[in-house]
Amino acid sequence: MTPFAYPLTGLVTLVTLAVYFWMAFKVGKARGTFGIPAPRMDGPDDFLRVLRVQGNTTEVLILFLPALWLFALTIGDMWAALVGVFFPIGRVVYARGYYAEALKRSTGFTIGILSIAVLWLGSAIGLAMQAAAAYI
Repeated sequence: MTPFAYPLTGLVTLVTLAVYFWMAFKVGKARGTFGIPAPRMDGPDDFLRVLRVQGNTTEVLILFLPALWLFALTIGDMWAALVGVFFPIGRVVYARGYYAEALKRSTGFTIGILSIAVLWLGSAIGLAMQAAAAYI
């Protein structure tokens, strides 16, 4: 068996997916609680907040996961995991705040988006340095 070179990044990915699964589960539970059948996407504010948490997380996952893995490939597994773990933490803080009241979502959102920004910027720098070393 060949050792996997990115175990910490892999673990952060799994934790992030577990958080996302929890959010999706909450949407299903809220549908039952509020009597909102699929495919309806409207309802009381308490339902809409749960739905928006999961929807917004879907929107930012497409930014987070490639940035996380590109950072791991260019900078390293440990650093990617250290920066990346703040994303699922931020998403939990975001969700708990948003579930309570829409205006309470900003702290968690900021934590997650800063993690993405650092991963993206680090990836861009790492890739540029590797490209320069290889082609210049």
